[in-house]
Amino acid sequence: MPTRRSLLVQIVGATAVGASVQAAAASLNDQMTGDLAPVHDPCIIRQGATYHLFCTSQASQKPGLIHWRTSPDLVVWTLVGAVMPALPDWAQQAVPGARGAWAPDISLINGRYHLYYALSTFGKNRSAIALQTTATLDRSDPAFGWRDEGVVLVSGPDDDFNAIDPNIVATAGGRVWMSFGSFWSGLKLVEIDQATGKPRADAALTAIAARPRPGAIEAPCIIEREGWFYLFASFDFCCRGVDSTYYTVVGRSKAVAGPYVDRDGKPMMKGGGLIVLHADLDPARRFKGPGHVAVLRDGDRDDIVYHAYDSRRGGVPTLRIQPLAWTDDGWPVAA
Repeated sequence: MPTRRSLLVQIVGATAVGASVQAAAASLNDQMTGDLAPVHDPCIIRQGATYHLFCTSQASQKPGLIHWRTSPDLVVWTLVGAVMPALPDWAQQAVPGARGAWAPDISLINGRYHLYYALSTFGKNRSAIALQTTATLDRSDPAFGWRDEGVVLVSGPDDDFNAIDPNIVATAGGRVWMSFGSFWSGLKLVEIDQATGKPRADAALTAIAARPRPGAIEAPCIIEREGWFYLFASFDFCCRGVDSTYYTVVGRSKAVAGPYVDRDGKPMMKGGGLIVLHADLDPARRFKGPGHVAVLRDGDRDDIVYHAYDSRRGGVPTLRIQPLAWTDDGWPVAA
């Protein structure tokens, strides 16, 4: 585990971030109010003047599965409902014992909003990635309505991967890719057919990141910026409240399928990754286990959206948002 000193040297010593960006970062997390918890595994998108945020939820949590929050400004957040009242009828056959909808990812593909999510049980890789779509996120629009598109990808005991934690990235050439994965042999990538929202018939899985055992890796998020693809991933362990050791790293590549390397040139297939978020970088030492990130690309501004466990509130998973600044040599910094 990195020491606090090594983390600060890695992030602060190697970075030049404008004072105005730093102030904006501090003010956003300090000013956020409303329904900020429990938020676990958030994803985010803007439609018009409204930001929409979705997150993991369990069957026992009202008002349903995949909690849905909105905000006009990234500051004031309101829980407006859930995507599903219950799991689809096919879910128990696909993943026996599933009791929640995990790790959603939201994107706009071919004019429809695609909300991918995962079904699984802790510690097993009998899992499925599934899909809901809607023409709009505006619930007052007659065109609004979630449609169950069924299973996208599955894994089982005979596989060396785990079909959870989906994330979509569209390349400049118009192709669409899904990264996914948790533990087992690491993170994978597969090309998506835009017409169906599911893997192309001829698509093969490509390994993009892994850690030597027993190192934990999950929750990929890929963005493209200035000719580089950036792969964010979460290391170590979530879901343990204030004892969570989760943290976030990044590598980059000239191709969406890799190879991804960190700032020192270490391949992410061999455990590489530049640290972006870590509990030891929180000056107040309040928020633990920051991870499972999404990146909001909003005009000329990038924000990193994630959950962390609030040590002042019994470890409840809480929404956190910080601007991403970029170093002169093209590396992201949670400012």
